[in-house]
Amino acid sequence: MSDAGDVDLDRVWVGVAAEVWRRRPGPVERLAGRLLRSPGLARALVTTPSLLLGWVVATGVVLLAGVLATVETGTPYVALLAPALAAAGIAYAYGPGIDPAWELSCSVAVSDRLVLLVRALAVFGLNATLGVLASAASGAAAAVTFGWLLPMTAVCALALAVATVARSANVGVAAGVASWVIVILVGQASTGRISAAVTTSVLWLPYLTFACCCAATVLYATRIPRGTP
Repeated sequence: MSDAGDVDLDRVWVGVAAEVWRRRPGPVERLAGRLLRSPGLARALVTTPSLLLGWVVATGVVLLAGVLATVETGTPYVALLAPALAAAGIAYAYGPGIDPAWELSCSVAVSDRLVLLVRALAVFGLNATLGVLASAASGAAAAVTFGWLLPMTAVCALALAVATVARSANVGVAAGVASWVIVILVGQASTGRISAAVTTSVLWLPYLTFACCCAATVLYATRIPRGTP
């Protein structure tokens, strides 16, 4: 019998990687590979947990419920739900503990930061598109339809910043959703309107400033340490 110390771990890892990555790319992955000019980055993108079909369908169902509630009550529930859903999705764009391909994504010939950036932008773009479509379907006013994009950006940036610093998607989700609930409640308490968080234009500059600060935190947290090859 061979000694346990004689096991070639590098060869074992290559076998595991080949098993996980051997499936043939689908049309979406092939398109992403051409656009990104990196098959490895395209595979990392299509394995993003919050871009999988089940997650997208669940997001669509929640937004559909928001559309029905908005039509029934006149309250812009879509605008209030969209930032929280996007925050949860973008926190789960960060991989440790929730992405089965996270370790393999780290082995592709691109930086972790680039993988995270591409994933985050894709998740944000998808959620923004779904939110705009849902707002249009609910007949919300244009000011409400686009008023939630800035708070959505801020909440998403916060969720991603917390997820990267804490190295936990669940902590990022909790921070993003909790902060948005607090903003809604504070806006309702101060104005008497539950929609104040997405209709008060004076908040737009603070939202943007806060989003920029959180984005800087993400960039700092995902930096490559000096001296690392």
